[in-house]
Amino acid sequence: MPEGCAPTTLDAVAVGERVRVLEVKGEGSVRRRLLEMGMCGGVHIEVVRRAPFGDPIELRVRGYHLSLRAEQASMVCVRADT
Repeated sequence: MPEGCAPTTLDAVAVGERVRVLEVKGEGSVRRRLLEMGMCGGVHIEVVRRAPFGDPIELRVRGYHLSLRAEQASMVCVRADT
């Protein structure tokens, strides 16, 4: 993802890239759980690796590792970290 690009979703970020959370979309328990896990606006996230078929995605968030399914990651709107 080039620097200064338009917002995208977390499932589209390449391995090794750092992004910043803009917002968490969706409703209900999944959105609430993502927020509880630290996916709040302004948080820095690094994509560590992906499973062989792309799901799940391992992330580094607030000093810990977190794995999300691509469906869940698609609910997190992010922008390249500058």
